[in-house]
Amino acid sequence: MSKVGKKLKKNMRDNPYLAAGLVITGMVLLLIIVGLFWTPYEPTAMNAKEKLSGISLRHPMGTDNMGRDVLSRVMYGSRITLFIAMGTVAIGAFAGTIIGAVTGYFGGMLDEVMMRIIDAMFAFPSILLALVIISIFGTGWVQLLVSLGIAFVPSFARIVRGEVLRCRNMDYVENARLQGVSDLRMIFVHILPNIKGVLASAILIGFNNAVLAEAGLSYLGVGSQPPYASLGRMLSDAQQYMFTTPSYVLCPGIVIVLMVLGFAFLGEGISRWK
Repeated sequence: MSKVGKKLKKNMRDNPYLAAGLVITGMVLLLIIVGLFWTPYEPTAMNAKEKLSGISLRHPMGTDNMGRDVLSRVMYGSRITLFIAMGTVAIGAFAGTIIGAVTGYFGGMLDEVMMRIIDAMFAFPSILLALVIISIFGTGWVQLLVSLGIAFVPSFARIVRGEVLRCRNMDYVENARLQGVSDLRMIFVHILPNIKGVLASAILIGFNNAVLAEAGLSYLGVGSQPPYASLGRMLSDAQQYMFTTPSYVLCPGIVIVLMVLGFAFLGEGISRWK
C-alpha cells in the first residue's frame, strides 16, 4: 500500500468525521454517477394514471403530482444541485482567492479599497445578494450559478486575506524575498500552497452553504425551471402534498441532508487530518 493509502487508512480509523464524510458523500456521488448513465424512468416522463402513488416496487420513491418517477427525478435533480454547488464554489473560491491573496500580500490602498467593497457585499446575506443579481439577469440554473458564485466571493476573499497576512512575514517568505523571488511567484508558489488546508476546509464548508442556497433559491422558483428538476425545485413542487404523499417530500429532502452532512463531516475531518 502506498504512503498516501496508509495515511488515509490511519486517518479514517482515528478520525470518525473523515470516515463518516467519505461514506455519506460516496453514497450521494454513487447515486449521481449511476444517474448519469441510467435512471429507472425518463425523469420528465409523465403518467397520469400513477399520479402521487406511494412507495412501491415499480416506484421505490413513489411518483409526483404528474406521475413522474421520484427516484429518477432525485437522481437527475441531485446532479443539477451538485453541479450548481460546484460551480458556485469554483467561482467564489477562484475569484476570492485571487482578491484575498493580492490584497493581503500588497496591502496599502489596494487592500483598503477592496476590503471596503467586500464589506459592502458582506452587508447583504448571500442569498439576498444572489436574488438581487438574479433580478437583473433573469431566472435559470446558469443565472443562479453565477449569482451564487459572485455572492460567495467575499467569504473566500476574507479567509484567504487573513491567512496571507499571517504568512507574508514568516521566515520562509523572508528568505524567498531575499533570494529575489517575484511577488507573483511568492503568492502562488510559496504562500498559497501553505494555506491549502484552510482553503480546503473553506471549500467544503462552501459546498454546504451552496447546496442549501441552491435548494432555497430553487424552492423560491428562481433556479432550475420545469420540466427539469433540482432538489430544491422538487421540494417546492411537493410541499402541498407532504401529508398525502410524504415520500414525494422526504426523498429529495433526505438527499439534501445527506449532501450537507457529508461535506460538513469531510470539512471537519480534513481540519483534523494528521
